[in-house]
Formats: sequence, structure tokens, C-alpha cells
Amino acid sequence: MDRLHDDFWNFRGSFRIAKVVDIGTHMSLVRQGNGRFLALDSYDLDAEDRDQLLALTDGGALVDAIINVHPFHTLHCAALHSVLPGARLIGTRRHHAERPELRWEPGVIEDPAAQAEFAEDLEFSTPRGVDFISADDKVHVASVLVRHRPSGIVHVDDTINVLEPPALLSAILPEPRLRFHPMLGKALEKRPGAADDYANWALELARAWADTRTVCTAHSAVRTLPPGGWETEILGALLDVDKTLDSHRATYG
Repeated sequence: MDRLHDDFWNFRGSFRIAKVVDIGTHMSLVRQGNGRFLALDSYDLDAEDRDQLLALTDGGALVDAIINVHPFHTLHCAALHSVLPGARLIGTRRHHAERPELRWEPGVIEDPAAQAEFAEDLEFSTPRGVDFISADDKVHVASVLVRHRPSGIVHVDDTINVLEPPALLSAILPEPRLRFHPMLGKALEKRPGAADDYANWALELARAWADTRTVCTAHSAVRTLPPGGWETEILGALLDVDKTLDSHRATYG
């Protein structure tokens, strides 16, 4: 458990593909203005992290809700809810479909009405122009991004990643930077204007959250940004997918 701000903690965990390749995972904990807590995403915490979480939250009694923001991150929902059984369980509509045995709140977090309840402490953003739940379950492009207002820290799963070179190659490869999901081309809606909708969303996000200094990403790293770094790197990430967007425009208009 890493404390990134007086009211924001990030937990980094292990997630192995085929029990071999560890791509990592994460969850975050935020303290609201009323002194109570919200968990962002679910992770099967190890004993040390679980003990620290419970110590901080009066045995979990101070956690109001677990908010799961990526439709394809469903594996650890039951594990975290067993640690925090008194917390409300909030997810996307795919969470409801995939884990119907869990006690989900009726509202889904991709709905602005569900987000509005937490607006005093959190900002939300969902990419436009892409399928929120892809028919291909390997395409994990879309999620609900969360920004903690007091700290300006962004919590994001998959939609934005950190491109970080291996330690052995760090001296010769570019500095770590933010990038959009590499499977964007498969997620764009098959209709005219989808590429422009995505590009405009990214431009708006770069400007609206321009003072962001820390980004917690699911499978890569926590990125600490210099002043102005969020806008610079989001705009750079948009340039990186320019060919993908142009290809979509050429096909669909």
C-alpha cells in the first residue's frame, strides 16, 4: 500500500496470464471529505495490504463503497467484497452479468446518475467513440476513468497505460510516458464520426484534467508527471494513434 496523498492510497498487485506472465493489477483507496472511504476497483489483497487497509478503515467499517470501473476486471470482485462485506458494491453492467451472485447496487458506474453521487470527491470520464463493452472480450479499451478532486490523482484501468521501458534498456529507450490502449482500432465503433468522437474526448480530457500530477494505471505503473505533463502526454498519446483514427475515418467516414 503506497500513500500518494493525505487522502489517496494505491495498492499494486500481481496478475498472471496463464500463470506465467505477470502483467500486474491495482486498486486505490480514497478518503472522502466526510472522513469515510471509497475503494476504486477490486484486488485480492495479500495479508500485509489487507491488514493495512483494515487498520486504516476501522476494520472496513468506514468504507462506503467499492467502485469497479472496468467492465472486464471482474476476477477479484468477490475477494475484496469478502474483506469489506459492509461496503456497497458498484460496477458496470458487465459486472452484473458476469457475477450475478454478488450483491450489486442497481446503478452502474458508466451511468452519469451513478457517478453524480460521488461528485463532491471524484470526477469521472468515459471515452466516446468506442464500445464500452466490446464483443471481443480481449479488447479492454474502454473504462470509466476516475480523478480524485483534492489530490488530482487519476486512477485508470487499461484505457491509458504507461509505456515504461525495461530497466536494462532505460538508458537508450524513451522516457516513460502515457499512451492509449494499443487495441483502440478494434474498439472504435463501426460508424461515421467515431474516430472524431474519440479524438475530441481525448482533447477535452487533456485540458480538463491539465493539473494532474499522478496517474495510477492498472497493468504498468504509477506515473508521476512534471507540471503540464498530463496535457503534453495525453496529446502525445493522441498523436501516436493518429494513423489508427485516420484508418477508421477512411473506412467509415
